[in-house]
Amino acid sequence: MVGTEFFGNFDLASAAIWMFWIFFALLVYYLQTENMREGYPLENDAGGASPNQGPFPVPKDKTFHLPHGRGAVTVPSGQRGDRDNIALEPTSKTAGSPFLPTGNPMIDGVGPASWAPRRDVPELDAHGLPKIKPMSSMPDFKISGGRDPRGKAVVAGDGEVIGRIIDMWIDVPEQMVRFLTVDLNPEGTGQIRLIPINFCKIKGNRVVVRSIYSGDFAGVPTHKSNDQVTLLEEEKIMAYYGGGTLYADPARLETQL
Repeated sequence: MVGTEFFGNFDLASAAIWMFWIFFALLVYYLQTENMREGYPLENDAGGASPNQGPFPVPKDKTFHLPHGRGAVTVPSGQRGDRDNIALEPTSKTAGSPFLPTGNPMIDGVGPASWAPRRDVPELDAHGLPKIKPMSSMPDFKISGGRDPRGKAVVAGDGEVIGRIIDMWIDVPEQMVRFLTVDLNPEGTGQIRLIPINFCKIKGNRVVVRSIYSGDFAGVPTHKSNDQVTLLEEEKIMAYYGGGTLYADPARLETQL
């Protein structure tokens, strides 16, 4: 009989727990290798292959077909490398030593001002339309609460007035303000720059940007189109303001108590 000849001498509880542990081990292996599709194989500080690649092998190539006709991406072998000729130098030959900028770190995009080479195309919503648009191009949008920054003067970290806010850029699906447009010459010369909203403090009669100084605004990376901003442009703009929190003033490089 089946119950006597097989299950009668077979530990079902032991089999179940062993099947669980085997499944769990395979799951960990799968998740770890899938996690290695970006940033692998590992490299050392000099750009060569790292001797310690980890206990798991780099997975085989997988091709992802992007929506809205944006082509395909193959990883890990097809991923783009880091930026070339970065203006940094190591402080020591010892592995893991810190790197110091060799030029203007805010212009070179290193340290806190670092940016990643994202695609130079706008981010799209579920309908294939650019997510971030200027509010001036969307008559259906209006401010429902808080202070309207348009028309307010922009004050830099050194206390100088550098221009005036003329527009806001909205994340349409999220209905959130992402950038403010500042005209560096309120007389209308077209010298405009974008300010990330998280680097602004909107007050009653002004917009304060503490991360960079008045002389730094001319160097803010620009955007090519008047009605959209690309992922790469967003990355560079955010990195510039972020880098200014350390590099805009030499005094910020000193030890703070």
